[in-house]
Amino acid sequence: MTTLPHDSRTSPYRWLILAVATVLQAGAAFVTQGIAALAGYLQKDLHLSATQVGFLVTASTLAPIFTLLFVGDLLDRKSERAIIGAGMLIMALGLVGAGVAPGFLALCAALFVIGMGYSTVQPGGSRSVSQWFKGHQLGIAMGVRQAGLPLGGAAAAAVLPFVVGLQGWRAAFLSSVAVVLAAGALFWAIYRPPTLPDRPAKRPVLTVFFLVRMVRQRWMQRVVWSGMALVGTQYGIVVFLMLFLRDRFGLPLHEGSWLLLLIQLCGGVGRIALSVWSDRCGRTGDRFLPVSVSMLVTCIGLAALVGLPVDASRAWLVGLVAVLGFFAMGWYGPWVTYIADSAPADSVGLALGAAMTVNQIAIVLTPPALGMIHDAARSYDAVWGTLVGWIVATLLLLRVLGRMHQTQAASV
Repeated sequence: MTTLPHDSRTSPYRWLILAVATVLQAGAAFVTQGIAALAGYLQKDLHLSATQVGFLVTASTLAPIFTLLFVGDLLDRKSERAIIGAGMLIMALGLVGAGVAPGFLALCAALFVIGMGYSTVQPGGSRSVSQWFKGHQLGIAMGVRQAGLPLGGAAAAAVLPFVVGLQGWRAAFLSSVAVVLAAGALFWAIYRPPTLPDRPAKRPVLTVFFLVRMVRQRWMQRVVWSGMALVGTQYGIVVFLMLFLRDRFGLPLHEGSWLLLLIQLCGGVGRIALSVWSDRCGRTGDRFLPVSVSMLVTCIGLAALVGLPVDASRAWLVGLVAVLGFFAMGWYGPWVTYIADSAPADSVGLALGAAMTVNQIAIVLTPPALGMIHDAARSYDAVWGTLVGWIVATLLLLRVLGRMHQTQAASV
């Protein structure tokens, strides 16, 4: 390997690191986001209710609640390369289990294993990028890397229904094994930690006191509350959009998958564009602004989706889905950048793990809860209305918390 300079963050090698981190995220997201693309087919073949469809997503997202904090702490001490490599192998094993699962409960168990492996990818990939990029390049780098998630989802929305049509949903899971292993092998072969002139010392062993002190910081409270509302909304849209389009507008599942593809592609563009904006906002002191704007526009977009007439032009539907994709999925890029920029240098992994653990709680609870709301109300309007109310309440809470922190700072 070429010898890197004393501060290797100035080396062109960082762009190769960014490329493989993005491919890694896309490969992992091909699986996790692909579950939504398969939801309609699984519902039909296994005779599932909307609530059970929600539990499929819950099964794949439950494990990270128990592992993300541990993984984040480990990332501050050990090699991202080894941790992520092990995680991708675990994902591959879970995919094999899903491909041969005889029924709903066995499929949920396999999806749980997939979630265990995936818990290494998000904090590990984000930390690897934050190690190699600094200052005004952090946002764009993090945005490009985070764009891998919706782009992987877009690839899944385009490819997996085609595979299902040829050989069934079991083949879709089994064929995804090659994607996961290829992405993991590429990251393992290429990634190396940067050489830093001022590498931070290892922090003390994680304690409850240390974690509580971090969570009480204003930047962390912004991260926690906004992340829960936005990630819950994101997963609600991804899981139920195809079913909503089928029941409300009469779109077949294969046509709805193209709009799911569109929302993922626009989400990828949004993660990059909003992260570039966050770099500009960072110069003026508020990297969080793009996240707040994403919450507001997502709220308006969902309200518009509820009010869209059944006989509305397809152009209106496509345009609305594109806007929702840009903001309702694009928010994650500047959100992760805000964490990496705000956390202490020796605790970036822990901060990412803690924030993503809270997000996972929302991811686990939201799909089945929305499924139950739909089954009770017999309408997706109630689902989208619930998400709008959640975002509005979060925006109000963040405003109140901001004023409280200003009052406390003025009194010191």
